[in-house]
Amino acid sequence: MLTPEQVADFLRQNPGFFEQNVDLLVNIQIPHPHGGRAVSIGERQLVAVREKTRLLEDKLRELIGFGEENDAVSEKVHRLACRLLQATGLEGALDTAYLDLLDHFAVPHVAVRLWNVAELDPETREFGEVAAETREFVAQMSAPYCGNHAVYESQAWFGEAAAHLKSFALVALRHGEHCFGVLALASEDAQRFYPEMGTLYLTRIGELLAGALWRHLTPVRETAG
Repeated sequence: MLTPEQVADFLRQNPGFFEQNVDLLVNIQIPHPHGGRAVSIGERQLVAVREKTRLLEDKLRELIGFGEENDAVSEKVHRLACRLLQATGLEGALDTAYLDLLDHFAVPHVAVRLWNVAELDPETREFGEVAAETREFVAQMSAPYCGNHAVYESQAWFGEAAAHLKSFALVALRHGEHCFGVLALASEDAQRFYPEMGTLYLTRIGELLAGALWRHLTPVRETAG
């Protein structure tokens, strides 16, 4: 007795078999994929084509949805850029970033830390002390960090909310090759900043904020230790 694989292989090697045996093709009945009744090969092929068309339509709707989401995020990034251009002074740029990320990007917790600049002010949270290993980690990042674990002491930057946070993102702030700070984001939602997520828009937001802040900062050479 021939195996199903042998029959299939024979039909692949003899594409004209059913042309030479039309009566056989017409009389063959196979189970309907969504019911118990038998159908002809032609009807079964039609069902298969309809199912493939439905899957393609679902995929198209999914792609359109992704496109619309990307357009919406791009518009938000553009508006953030416009507001940062209009911001006055360092404090104005920081306030713009904090409010925009909360109101328009729905990021519940945002922190900025700056270093290697002359404007260090221990009374201002953005200039608070940052551990050397954290600064080194940020400087070596080739892309924003996203994950369910805070990097070194960065979780403490979020104050009373720190104990409830479940996902984190870090975006380096750079001017050329000079890393002078970090934008830190956090959420109580473990899926908000997950390791496999795309970071294109986080990168762009970091570049925009870095450009806006750098206008009001004076770089200094970091001391050893």
